[in-house]
Amino acid sequence: MKNAANALLNRLEFPVLLAGLVIAGGLWGFEELMEVARATTPHAFDTEILLAFRQAGQPGVPIGAPWLEGAMRDITSLGSVSVLVLITAATIIYLLLIRRPATAFLIFVAVAGGQALSSLLKVGVDRPRPELVSHLVTETSLSFPSGHAMLSAVTYLTLGSLAARFLPGRTTKVYVLSLAVLTTLLVGVSRIYLGVHWPSDVLAGWCAGFAWAMLCWLVARLLQRRKVVDDDA
Repeated sequence: MKNAANALLNRLEFPVLLAGLVIAGGLWGFEELMEVARATTPHAFDTEILLAFRQAGQPGVPIGAPWLEGAMRDITSLGSVSVLVLITAATIIYLLLIRRPATAFLIFVAVAGGQALSSLLKVGVDRPRPELVSHLVTETSLSFPSGHAMLSAVTYLTLGSLAARFLPGRTTKVYVLSLAVLTTLLVGVSRIYLGVHWPSDVLAGWCAGFAWAMLCWLVARLLQRRKVVDDDA
């Protein structure tokens, strides 16, 4: 039994093992946060963090210099459906132009699937937007999980991992992937700052988004290994 386990570990590459850990951790985290979202009263850490982004005793006034609110609005737009669709469409068209339809299709499935999953999860949990602080942008959809946080993770991590495959050197690969993660994190934080999501909504969006992106990456890797996708040499 021990020898079989060691043989299995030797066959697994570190990126695959790491992706598996991200998926498992994301699913576990999402399940725990879903319990928080379904509670009848907001969790203490949700209210404390949300109020930390407001002036003391003034739930309608965000912290920071006046320009910070505008910056957060700009950052949050990086996770909007329109921006993500534009980025994804531009990438897919480029891949079709260079005759890599399989990769284009995989990206479409990853992003479109993430959008569908996000919508289903919102309806399933049915959590309203926080009313503890004023909303600095207008939102009409349900709150849990944060679609901006989840779809940013799905889109930017998927595109980042794709770009890393064609970049020379480990440093540039790490830079691109780090930039994708940083953008995702900033979008999530902006949602809390603007008062349109509970922190648990954003954490759940990150958990689901990272898990979905890693799952899609594993599927793409498996298809390439089995020569199902053979146009991406």
